[in-house]
Amino acid sequence: MEPGEDHSMAMTITSQTALLPWAPDIILHGVLCNTDPGGRSMLLLLLLLLAMLLKGTEGVPVPRPRSSFQDVRDCSMAHFKSLSPQELQAFKTAKDAFEEQLLLKDSRCSLRLFPRTWDLGQLQVWERPLALQAELALTLKVLGTVTDPALGDVLEQPLHMLRHIHAQLQACAHLTAPSLPPGAHPAHRSPQAPQPPPASPGCLQESVTFNLLRLLTRDLRCVARPGHCA
Repeated sequence: MEPGEDHSMAMTITSQTALLPWAPDIILHGVLCNTDPGGRSMLLLLLLLLAMLLKGTEGVPVPRPRSSFQDVRDCSMAHFKSLSPQELQAFKTAKDAFEEQLLLKDSRCSLRLFPRTWDLGQLQVWERPLALQAELALTLKVLGTVTDPALGDVLEQPLHMLRHIHAQLQACAHLTAPSLPPGAHPAHRSPQAPQPPPASPGCLQESVTFNLLRLLTRDLRCVARPGHCA
């Protein structure tokens, strides 16, 4: 397949996401079709891994945004350039509560869904909201499986904020991605890669919780301020 055809396929797949509220495998396949063989390949393979993990937890629905967030009329991410100290403190409190629970349980989880090399700045500007959308969807699905009452209270405000951000990204997705070329046809889903080794719910919860502050202070800022994404 010629490079131009790869790019056309990427745009075709991305445009289909406007019709599908949640289709991470299509989104991520579209991103993969538009890559070079350079340093971005590892990041994009990690995004594909996130899609597979989500596929394995389909029984856990993504929490829907509250009604006040369901009608998102504008597509500006500018108000997410920096969160308030109170909002960041709510996420830090949730992270600290998880760490206390892990100490009590003597957890030995070594899973890293988001390694230190995770960097949305390696992607093209239009790809970054799609990557962040997949990252947020995974975080919401995993944290939605928390059953510990002690953690439920501290997670309420962070989950509310994450749903708001995710709803905004969904509203913006069809505007930030390249448009569908004339005469293009819907793309088919990519073949499934081998499923990674299963992880316990507690291990998944630990991994996404430890990633929360980076998601909010670096990844979200990278999407909200494209010109300052380093």
